[in-house]
Amino acid sequence: MNSKHVLGVLSSLMSWSADQSTKEFSWLILMAGMKYDDYQDFLAGARFVENLVVWLQQFKPLERECAYAFIKKHLVFISMPEIRHLVELFYPFTVQPAVSAEVAVALGRPQYLTWSDAKGVAEFTKRLRKVLFVELSDGARIDLFRRANSGTISNEQVVTAPSISDEKWDDMLMALRNDLGSQTEKFSRVYLIDDFTGSGTTLIRKEIASGQWKGKLRKFWDELESHGILNTHLEQGWQLNVHHYLATQDAVNTIAQRSAAMHIDLPGKWPKDVVFTYGTELPPEMKLTKEDLGSFAGLVDAYYDPAIESKHIKIGGTNAKMGFGGCALPLILEHNTPNNSVALLWAETSGQTKQHAMRPLFRRRQRHV
Repeated sequence: MNSKHVLGVLSSLMSWSADQSTKEFSWLILMAGMKYDDYQDFLAGARFVENLVVWLQQFKPLERECAYAFIKKHLVFISMPEIRHLVELFYPFTVQPAVSAEVAVALGRPQYLTWSDAKGVAEFTKRLRKVLFVELSDGARIDLFRRANSGTISNEQVVTAPSISDEKWDDMLMALRNDLGSQTEKFSRVYLIDDFTGSGTTLIRKEIASGQWKGKLRKFWDELESHGILNTHLEQGWQLNVHHYLATQDAVNTIAQRSAAMHIDLPGKWPKDVVFTYGTELPPEMKLTKEDLGSFAGLVDAYYDPAIESKHIKIGGTNAKMGFGGCALPLILEHNTPNNSVALLWAETSGQTKQHAMRPLFRRRQRHV
């Protein structure tokens, strides 16, 4: 679509003066070009500004300035280069220090001397080969992780789905033993990798009605147990690690608390020391308050359609006006929008329930485990 035409439509829609249009167009063109146009669910010919026009049209004329101001002031967009940077930092800032610490203990030397001689290098190489990397969702960007660490991490150490067949486990174990020249070797560390956690609920939670522990983490553990992997493919004292590239402070605290509670609830059935790491912890002030929202809070209420409250949304324990679990985020990831973000940013409904038909600015792809 012709960009000048779209900007003209937007100016008319917002009733901007010529001076204000010039000012706003400069900002829109800059931000769309640098970030927002890269959102993966935008269609060809309908990028950010086009979607902004459609999104603003759902509001009454006097409400549109408030909605536009919310986007301009609060929206946080994590772009592809930023995601790639977090992926690239995962190995040198999280994995490598953990493995070199093991080497230091094994050789009885300071960690900074890990690569000081051939013995240290050989020990590090061996222990790194015994690490397994498992993608919890497509947001883990395991393709980028592989390319960033080509020549350092073997493809046989990387798994593109959390549900692993017995045949795949056996193939990975055989490759490990062949590489290390020993038929007794097993994996010593497993990293589960995902892009973002806003509340921690999808990863780990205790259901109120049944009292059972659920989530991606419990599901992975149950599969290890049911397939007998704990004894056959993982060495005694192995460590389970979970890494997210992005996390809220609420999620960081909640995950630690729930993991500790699960260990108490399931003695002998859950490891005491699951290690959780994060590429970036979002600041607490990113969680929006009613004061932050100002008059936009009224639009959040008025233009909300409960039809979006699927069984997955209801796990959060509240409606989704302020996002799943009431996380109240203004966050957009370049490949998808978290349901933890304010619903008006991502929700899409038909209006069949006699409620307002919600139009998304950044359409969300649903994915649940």
